[in-house]
Amino acid sequence: MNSAVRDSVVVDSVVVDGDDVGRLRKALAAEHAAVFAYGLLGARTTGSLRDLTGAAYEAHRARRDQLRNLITGRGEKPNESEPSYALPYVPTGAVQAARLAVQLENGITAAYLELAAAGDPALRKYAALAMQESATRAYAFHPAPPAAFPGMPGSSPPPTPPPTPAPSGSGG
Repeated sequence: MNSAVRDSVVVDSVVVDGDDVGRLRKALAAEHAAVFAYGLLGARTTGSLRDLTGAAYEAHRARRDQLRNLITGRGEKPNESEPSYALPYVPTGAVQAARLAVQLENGITAAYLELAAAGDPALRKYAALAMQESATRAYAFHPAPPAAFPGMPGSSPPPTPPPTPAPSGSGG
């Protein structure tokens, strides 16, 4: 018997796949960490960067709550958040805070990429939308827009036409 079939059960007309619950738990753990990190970033930023971190904080809280509901809806108990999370560094300025936010969003995208391999098509769609949101947030934290065509040589300004000679005072 296939292990995917063996590990699946039907609860209230919903297929509960043990691997899917594990993937949901990993995504939930990533969201717990993101909520913690954005709380720290929000306290260390100002202005428009603080607005971005605040919006990201709220978005990750909402995703965290949705994941908890998805897990409990499958008859499982969601994992709780840790008291604190180790960050790669504590930002001391706006550039470092934005860089950390990009790193966080890339990590979230990776966690949802695993969920995108779920057996349940609804979970795959959920994961794809979550990845799209995190990629968009990561882009918003970049200090400068990326190249239009990454990997291609940089664009140069259009060539300027050579100056036209001024008419000389001598008539022909």
